[in-house]
Amino acid sequence: MTKVQLGYDLVRPLTDSDASKVADVHSQYGIFQVHMTPAMDKLAVEYDASRLTEKDVEAVLQRFGLPIQRKWEIP
Repeated sequence: MTKVQLGYDLVRPLTDSDASKVADVHSQYGIFQVHMTPAMDKLAVEYDASRLTEKDVEAVLQRFGLPIQRKWEIP
């Protein structure tokens, strides 16, 4: 298992209905954690890189309808 963390900017602020979508992303095999940054303008996703690629993670977020824009580097 190789844990990797990616970050995504949000196109718009998350709504209450988006909160359930974030919770649903956790049901995806290989995704460990999804959380908001303190500024509430980005999502950070921790996943198993031996199971998923960066493109897979982005596709999952889009499939669940989260308003992501692009990847950013986690310091």
